[in-house]
Amino acid sequence: MIVVTGGAGFIGSNLVAALCERDAEARVDIVVCDHLGSDDKWRNIAKRELADVVPPDELGAFLDAHAGEIEAIFHLGASSSTTETDVDFILRNNFRLSLDLWQWCATHDARLIYASSAATYGDGSDGFTDDASIAGLSKLAPLNPYGWSKHLFDRRVLRLIADGAPSPRQWAGLKFFNVYGPNEYHKGGQKSVVSQIYPRAAEGLPAILFRSHHPDYTDGGQLRDFVWVGDCVDVMLWLLDNPGTNGLFNLGTGKARSFADLASAVYVALEREPVLEFVDTPVEIRDRYQYFTQAHMEKLRDAGYDGQFTSLEEGVRRYVQDFLETEDPYR
Repeated sequence: MIVVTGGAGFIGSNLVAALCERDAEARVDIVVCDHLGSDDKWRNIAKRELADVVPPDELGAFLDAHAGEIEAIFHLGASSSTTETDVDFILRNNFRLSLDLWQWCATHDARLIYASSAATYGDGSDGFTDDASIAGLSKLAPLNPYGWSKHLFDRRVLRLIADGAPSPRQWAGLKFFNVYGPNEYHKGGQKSVVSQIYPRAAEGLPAILFRSHHPDYTDGGQLRDFVWVGDCVDVMLWLLDNPGTNGLFNLGTGKARSFADLASAVYVALEREPVLEFVDTPVEIRDRYQYFTQAHMEKLRDAGYDGQFTSLEEGVRRYVQDFLETEDPYR
């Protein structure tokens, strides 16, 4: 049995799809833990054969009842909004629950692969190297409570490992960079820029991007490491297939691209000429705005991962043509 927390969310539902597709004959039970609410989030998992769908407040009891059956937990569930201001809520969801799952896996000899975030790097002034030393992590300064909560758990994990405390049979934390792809439609303002630009581009309207307020970057020239969700899933499956691999790893492409490149790729996928317009970055986030992120991927490569990462143009083409432009945009 494999449990995926946040399994009806964006990255989680793509992982669930891949697990179900490859394990159809192996008959591995896939269990989703998530809030479904009253919107269309349920459609993210509607095509899958699942052993159970467990509400988060019942997860502890479910794990205890199936302790001898659970091989691995993919912990992708979190309060992921970078604008959430209820820090107690964020800590309960992103730190305390993560620590509970760590301890449960350590006690029951299960494997834990969990989502960290590139938000742990803050403004990037200390770089984007996935240094998992206690000293290295202590230098990072996240810019918002979401990033801090993820960083807090990373630091706790490394302290427990250093102190020789019991640990899961396998553990891996993944610092996801700017992920885009299908099944993110429930995320509102937190959706990827591809998803937000697409409706305007499809109607022939200009894409609206933030103007640069930094002398080293042109308007739309702000850089991010955009990564196709299918590549993220491939890395998680590789970790599942390599139970001896442990550690904290970046998960991006290793190549930063501009928002202008991203927006233009949407228009090209629609066979339209790119049209871009710019608005001022909101004053309330202007001082904390990141102008550059780029994952250092050497650590994952050194661990043995040799998969290829999808180019920005190809990933956007797949997303637009294979999902957003279809009657059923769900994976």
